[in-house]
Amino acid sequence: MPAIPTVDDFESDVVTQRFDDMVNPPGLTNFLGSAQVDHDITGIRSVNIAPYSHGDTITGVLSLDGRLFRSFGVPVSMRWRPDRVTRWTQVGELAITTTTVMPREIAGVVVNIEVTNTSEHARQVCLGLSVASTVTRAADGWREPSPPAEANDLQAGPGRAAVIGRARTSAAVTVQGVDVGGARVRDRVIEVDARIDPGQTYRFGFVHVTDGNDDGALAAFDTAAADVPGLVEAAHTAWNRTLRAAFTPGNDEFSGHLPVLETSNAALRRLYWWGAMGTIWFRRDNPASVLGRVYDTLMPRYWQTTTFIWDFSLSSMVHALLDPVPMRRQIEHWIALDIHRHFGTEWLTGGPAGYWYSVNDYAMTRLVRDYVRWNGTAGFLDVELAASDGPRRTVAEHLREWATAWEGFRREHALADYGDIDNLLECVSSYVHEVASLNAANVWCMRVAADVAELRDDAEAAKDLRARADALLTEVQQLYVEGRGFWHARQPDGRMVPVRHCYDFTTVGMTVGRDLPQQRRAEMVDFFVRELRTPSWMRALSAYDDDASYSVRPDHQWNGAYPAWPAEAGRALIELGRADVVADWLPGLARTANQGPPGQAHFVEEAAEPVNGGARKSPPQFPYLIDWACSSAGSWAALVVEGLFGVSAELDGSVSAAPQLAGIDPEARLRNVRVGDRLVDVDAAGVVS
Repeated sequence: MPAIPTVDDFESDVVTQRFDDMVNPPGLTNFLGSAQVDHDITGIRSVNIAPYSHGDTITGVLSLDGRLFRSFGVPVSMRWRPDRVTRWTQVGELAITTTTVMPREIAGVVVNIEVTNTSEHARQVCLGLSVASTVTRAADGWREPSPPAEANDLQAGPGRAAVIGRARTSAAVTVQGVDVGGARVRDRVIEVDARIDPGQTYRFGFVHVTDGNDDGALAAFDTAAADVPGLVEAAHTAWNRTLRAAFTPGNDEFSGHLPVLETSNAALRRLYWWGAMGTIWFRRDNPASVLGRVYDTLMPRYWQTTTFIWDFSLSSMVHALLDPVPMRRQIEHWIALDIHRHFGTEWLTGGPAGYWYSVNDYAMTRLVRDYVRWNGTAGFLDVELAASDGPRRTVAEHLREWATAWEGFRREHALADYGDIDNLLECVSSYVHEVASLNAANVWCMRVAADVAELRDDAEAAKDLRARADALLTEVQQLYVEGRGFWHARQPDGRMVPVRHCYDFTTVGMTVGRDLPQQRRAEMVDFFVRELRTPSWMRALSAYDDDASYSVRPDHQWNGAYPAWPAEAGRALIELGRADVVADWLPGLARTANQGPPGQAHFVEEAAEPVNGGARKSPPQFPYLIDWACSSAGSWAALVVEGLFGVSAELDGSVSAAPQLAGIDPEARLRNVRVGDRLVDVDAAGVVS
């Protein structure tokens, strides 16, 4: 098995649907923007390449001899790869296969369409594509879940089998058409008449491009339409080049690289690559970005051009190793804003997006620590940056402020009150106010701040921070539900509400797990195995929790889990002393890495039929509201490197390893782990060389 993956290694299992089943269709990116294939055989939707957007408009919808293709009710099968989505179906005697790609350097999408006559007689067929255009160029950033759109005026393209859509109130144009002669434009439908002999295939291409004016859009259309099959192959080549670069020291695509994993364990390899791809997938090299290269959080339906602090931090190790230059720029940008007033930033303007997420202080501490320790950049802690609400201070001082910000959130009790549902998990109504997770994280953050103080020769501050952390840990443990393995959320009136949520399990386990009494650690693991873990995924909330009836949004409820939660649960299990539970779980989890990058949530097996044994991606429509991919995927690579290999890079530049690979692969090895300016190898025995 190759140590560096190609696009073929990521090829998904086949997903088949009929009419709007519980399926989230695959997405694509060319690092400029993103798009999604629709439920039919040719259609595409959410073609959004900033600064131009279409919202979630669907276009390129197929008809056969004037009849809408979807009305035939035939199943459509889909398979994803990083470079393409392939769809196929059979309508009577016609077999149809389409290949959709987003070419690099072109602001658009192409669909290569092949129609094969499987009968014993010639067929004459009219192939129609219905187009829609809502392109716009928003004057401000995209600060809503769905990108903006506006009404367009449509007309036939001059000298082309195409339709031009022009925004009515902004400078935005789209051109959509086909690449063959003899086609005709009828209102918003482009039609091609094809005579197909027995056993023969008719090919044509659909092209969708955007620009700010007619000349630019028409030129882009002509470039793409000149060789649609060639663009399909070029996407394949480009993606393989990107994957090779991601694991190669000194490459020309990233400012760092990821370690190469050598293992005979297919599940371990698959999950590591899943985490790598799931982060690379969100790279955006769009000239419209005021922040340069950025990494989005969701795609292709929601919150494009937005980077959430929380999700970015969950892939922190991958960002630090693979692309530290944009990571540092993003950290500095967030420091310059008030992280207690938003959940992230939008890169068309650089401005804040959304409301405050309570996790932000923990997330920022995690990001700075990972950036410094993996890159050997302790000097970054001395860099002076001004926040929006004060004078220039060193990064170390900002970090200490985040680590102790919880003290300002206390009300009547000793712990921080982290607010209401929207500040926390959004769809678990009981997970509010004084929660165990973030209060335990405060213990960890103060210890990190103490390490930073010690590194900067401030022993007195380090001693004080560690003492305060120890005192807080005692208070956090008051939230534990004795003998049950889960935690309370204390309300402002003092009521203790038991909440069986994985975020307490993962965060408490990862931040203070080794501080807990052995009995509590064992009870937490028992709870996780009994009520949260499933064969190929997990529940975010136990089905026995009183709040399980509140919502069916599967990222944080009983019917599924957000993609980082199983990976972080694995790391918590290791911290709690039960790496054997992770080893037993890996094969099932690896089955879920079979539908492209991790979705914003996957259903547990009881909620939706698995896809070839893997937990099915949850759909985007109400009430689920789940996007096809989420950038916190890097947590899976961290599970392998920091969890199972136990690699620990410290702020002072030292590195050690305490692998937990028994029963997984005693011969596994990580090569070219970058720690500062050194490259080290780590084997399953913990030898760092």
